[in-house]
Amino acid sequence: MDNRDEIRDFLASRRARITPQQVGLAPGVRRRVPGLRREEVAVLAGVSTDWYTRLEKGHISGVSTDVLNAVARALQLDDAERAHLFDLARAADARPRRPVRKVRPGLQRMLDAMTDAPAIIRNGRMDIVAANRLGRAMYWPVFHASLSSADQGQARSRPANIARFQFLDPAGPGFFPDWDSAADVTVALLRTEAGRDPYNKELTQLIGELSTRSDDFRGRWAQHNVRLHHTGTKTFHHPAIGDLTLDYESMDLHADPGLNLTVYTAAPGTPSCDALRLLASWAATTLDQVEQPQDAEASSPRSS
Repeated sequence: MDNRDEIRDFLASRRARITPQQVGLAPGVRRRVPGLRREEVAVLAGVSTDWYTRLEKGHISGVSTDVLNAVARALQLDDAERAHLFDLARAADARPRRPVRKVRPGLQRMLDAMTDAPAIIRNGRMDIVAANRLGRAMYWPVFHASLSSADQGQARSRPANIARFQFLDPAGPGFFPDWDSAADVTVALLRTEAGRDPYNKELTQLIGELSTRSDDFRGRWAQHNVRLHHTGTKTFHHPAIGDLTLDYESMDLHADPGLNLTVYTAAPGTPSCDALRLLASWAATTLDQVEQPQDAEASSPRSS
């Protein structure tokens, strides 16, 4: 297995979006390709055309940092795209990484100590592998979709997955009011993870499932967009609480490669701050009641 197709498609897509005028070249009259030609990128990067052509065909293993930086400058890559290019280069020499399905007890204790802010830990394929009480309450529609699938005898061991819920569950668009932007982010995060870990079979299977079943996903996946996801604002519509506009801080857990912690907060005095208090009350009075019957049923023996 290798990631040469991903390298080829990513570099070609970045090359196609840049016009000659953007880099100070004459547009010409007979251009058979959108954007820049390979030889033009080679000139801008200071390498031979043959060498750049070989790189764009996916032969990236062992390429130096200086050359990768030169190609990144020539293609005008942003920070996320530059990081993705380096991830692709590292992955060309890497071995498959075992997917993370659960967290260390210390991480769960850390989450549980956060009592006033929803917090989740996810892996690179958007599985929620741990959450505190408020995080589970906020993402209850995603967990509920996973439990409902188990209750129907479908993929009983499948974890709560944000991407699958977003693109395949009828409740997805209602939970994400700005669905188009949220969908763009999810696909960009999955594409970023695919660059880091192209040999992850579970990630590949998820992407295949979403590509097969969702035109919205398939079209976004073909764009090869990637993203760094550290801080920002998200909107949700919780079925029991209503609208929430929350700031988030997101960070990779370097002691636990493959895991990412996201914590949500609301600005003091805002309707969303009041809504978080309502969410905490709902979690305390309702969450255990709605989870326990389904969890118990899903964990009981069931004939296939």
